[in-house]
Amino acid sequence: MRRRRSVLPGFGLTLGVTLVYLSLLVLLPLAGLFLRSASLSAGEFFSAVASPRALAAYRLSFGASFAAASVNAVMGLVVAWVLVRYRFPGRGLADALVDLPFALPTAVAGITLTSLLAKTGWLGRVLEPLGIQVAYTPLGVAVALTFIGLPFVVRTLQPVLQDLDPEIEEAAASLGASRWLTFRRVLFPGLWPALVTGFALAFARAVGEYGSVVFISGNMPGRTEIAPLLIVTKLEQYDYAGATAIATTLLLISFGLLLGINALQRFGSHRLSGAGEAS
Repeated sequence: MRRRRSVLPGFGLTLGVTLVYLSLLVLLPLAGLFLRSASLSAGEFFSAVASPRALAAYRLSFGASFAAASVNAVMGLVVAWVLVRYRFPGRGLADALVDLPFALPTAVAGITLTSLLAKTGWLGRVLEPLGIQVAYTPLGVAVALTFIGLPFVVRTLQPVLQDLDPEIEEAAASLGASRWLTFRRVLFPGLWPALVTGFALAFARAVGEYGSVVFISGNMPGRTEIAPLLIVTKLEQYDYAGATAIATTLLLISFGLLLGINALQRFGSHRLSGAGEAS
């Protein structure tokens, strides 16, 4: 039998190029990070990564990232639904605004959010009499992370929503299904994998965010200091071993959480597909 001619070179060559590229771009820097951390003794490593200041930074980084990704999962679904299913004046502008956090430098985003949400800002002066302080608080960190994570959810959901035929919703309605039942049994099984993917991307982006958070957080150790800022602070103090130890811990926790999210996504996809086949 004649072999099918491929546009790209053979599998061996393309696989080799892929492995070399990924090794130089990803594996080699990570190996250097782990080797640098290995220069510390077990006691020194634990002292660096489990100090009260480091633990507070972990809690804020992962807690605010999870909260921001959760908000974006809900609101990103609403935004993507409106942009895909409705036609209205200014739709193109609204669609372009979704990509603004991608194009806007993170430092500019942080300065803008701080000027808006500070006590003397346009929004801050309205929230201050209500007892709501956003700037220089953990809430401000979550707001900044929500701002930079929204496009990941919207752009992940949009192609899936475009492929969903509106006629299946009409068929469910004609059979007497309520809106909630239609969403839960007809639409959500198809949206679930993309929604989890968008959540994971927004969460991963938020955990490593630095530029937009450093201005609005206030950078108070133990209160509003995020883990990436603590790493930068260690580097400025020439504590390279401590910085790499915290970076290694941050990497391992993030990788473990992403593996768990991906496993949940696969489990949910298999369960929903099995339920669909059974029905």
